[in-house]
Amino acid sequence: MISGASQADIGVLVISARKGEFETGYEKGGQTREHVQLAKTLGVSKLLVVVNKMDDPTVNWSKERYDVIESKMIPFLRSSGYNVKKDVQFLPISGLIGTNMKTRVDKKTCPWWNGPCLFEAMDVIEVPLRDPNGPFRMPIIDKFKDMGTVAMGKVESGSVREGDALLVMPIKVQVKVLAVYFDENKVRCAGPGENLRVRISGLEEDDILSDFVLSSICDIHCWLQGSFAYPCCCGGMRDYRAASADGSKD
Repeated sequence: MISGASQADIGVLVISARKGEFETGYEKGGQTREHVQLAKTLGVSKLLVVVNKMDDPTVNWSKERYDVIESKMIPFLRSSGYNVKKDVQFLPISGLIGTNMKTRVDKKTCPWWNGPCLFEAMDVIEVPLRDPNGPFRMPIIDKFKDMGTVAMGKVESGSVREGDALLVMPIKVQVKVLAVYFDENKVRCAGPGENLRVRISGLEEDDILSDFVLSSICDIHCWLQGSFAYPCCCGGMRDYRAASADGSKD
């Protein structure tokens, strides 16, 4: 989950409506709390909270049960850092039989629900805007050796293609892009929001740490002038830190 959440903009939190199961996950130390906190820490900015198993005999599409779960989750989501009005949406489903997932639930089944189905809700969520023409930024979440050094991460800004010269920040080492992979496919170029594997030359795998950033080569001028703003992932949470020309963080 940690690797996936660190690359996602939107999360779907699935909660069981079955009596006893929701309470187990919600209690202190439960997985529901843990997953919410991990998602927020790892940069998942928007959540769809899906109340599953609404067809269970202990629930039977009860509005009262749905309201109890929502009323308990909202304060916890707010305390975890989510803006519940803007960034969180609740909806009921039955994953077992697919109710309210691809198409809206029938009024005979759930007369009180007037909202969208899961696919509709996912389609209309606004993802963060990224500039494909901006300076290249790819925080590195993992690396390995495969016919050279391969860095993995999600492009936050800009574009990359084979043959590009990049900088690895904050160590200021110049590298060359040998190949770019999206999923399992080799591509000539890739833009913002895409999860990539980038094969580079000029730096050994052991010299790269998670949370380093692949950046545009033109950024070296900013370093030489004494300051540079680069995105870093500290404990999985992305922020921007100022760094002086010698590489020390302010």
